Amino acid sequence: MALKLFRAMWFLSVLVVLANLLYVYASLPEQVVVQEHERVAINREWLFYMVMVSIVFVNIMVYLFKLMFQDGEDIRSWFHGLVITINIFLIISMQAVNVYNSAEIFNHSLVGLYLAGSLGLVLLWAVSWPVYLLLQKFFLKEAV
Repeated sequence: MALKLFRAMWFLSVLVVLANLLYVYASLPEQVVVQEHERVAINREWLFYMVMVSIVFVNIMVYLFKLMFQDGEDIRSWFHGLVITINIFLIISMQAVNVYNSAEIFNHSLVGLYLAGSLGLVLLWAVSWPVYLLLQKFFLKEAV
């Protein structure tokens, strides 16, 4: 049951990350600034295709993981959750690039806080699987 729920949430996150990519692409200038100190700018088409390849690669991993672990419903549920958190990170990072390249006034520390929080969410979810295995090993002993 948990796997079905995570699959539905993963599919929704794929739709949202793709819609967000199109929204951000439409509002970016022709040259997108990705670093201010040394003034690194990239063409918005290149940025679009790089992000699109990243999204496709991350989300195709779900299907490869399914082939590798056909019997492990728990680990597949966890991996779906990991990909969901990565999609959330991609959404927030694309929005950060969008806000940075807009003419609006924004709070840099707030954008950085959102990016750090989404990255922390990815790391927290990645660490949750080994913790789950340890808890299962020590607290849920099988009957002999």
